[in-house]
Amino acid sequence: MEQLQNLEFNKSLREKTKQANDVVMKFLPEEEGFPKLLLEAMNYSMRSGGKRLRPLLMQETYRVFGGTDQAVEPFMAAIEMVHTHSLIHDDLPAIDNDDYRRGKKTNHAVYGEALGVLSGDALLNYAYETALKAFDCENSPERVAAALKILARKTGAYGMLGGQSVDVMNEKHHRAEIDRTMLDYIYENKTSALIEASMMIGAVLAGAEERQVEIVELAAKKTGLAFQIQDDILDATGTTEELGKPAGSDAKNEKTTYVTLFGVEGAGREVEAYTREARELVAQIPGEHTFLDQLLLWLASRRK
Repeated sequence: MEQLQNLEFNKSLREKTKQANDVVMKFLPEEEGFPKLLLEAMNYSMRSGGKRLRPLLMQETYRVFGGTDQAVEPFMAAIEMVHTHSLIHDDLPAIDNDDYRRGKKTNHAVYGEALGVLSGDALLNYAYETALKAFDCENSPERVAAALKILARKTGAYGMLGGQSVDVMNEKHHRAEIDRTMLDYIYENKTSALIEASMMIGAVLAGAEERQVEIVELAAKKTGLAFQIQDDILDATGTTEELGKPAGSDAKNEKTTYVTLFGVEGAGREVEAYTREARELVAQIPGEHTFLDQLLLWLASRRK
């Protein structure tokens, strides 16, 4: 029975991931005019694969709360553009200096460092241009405005970019010893913030109540922490072929991670605990959320 359920989940995951990817692809810019090479570089990274986890979580949360129209689609594309922007910049020589991502050459390795910077910048800006298109397909503009506030807050200096800055300045430049408190701050912002934004936007656009959005935010935070710690484990134990990027890059860059602090087994226990807490919170959400619950379990046990 469990094997059958896994087969059914894997089939649903493939179908839903393809649907999310199809949504993202239709919002990419046309490669034309004088900035054609910039637009090509943007699309190169957007088309380089990935789990499409954030738009998938957004779409699924939207569905759980009863959303049925296309208002969520511009935000699905926007959140993936923000995420891809962060990956382009993470890979730059000034930060992680990686030449491979998802089994392909990184943006700056193909287009050069200058276009790597510019295409990342352009994707971040284009994400907001894309999200604004939701006003054209949503009859409740106040919901779109609320979703835009979440997107802006969670991706900026008080969210993703804030967490990234603390990670880079304190680790790469050895300005401070990173303990669990600081590491949790980094993870909660660098990684969890975009997952929080994804699920919260899905809930808000579908008309969820304020208390329900708060539960979704907390569940997403726990999910993001589990996701990032599992990344730590995979970086330490996986292979380059499995990961699609250089294994052991955390050690190469002298990064403090949960594996550094607690070892692989200890980090694994943290993944299990955060996943359990996230699932308990999701169970409080009204609506049918079997797939969402299974998705959290899958994230905690993935191998890439």
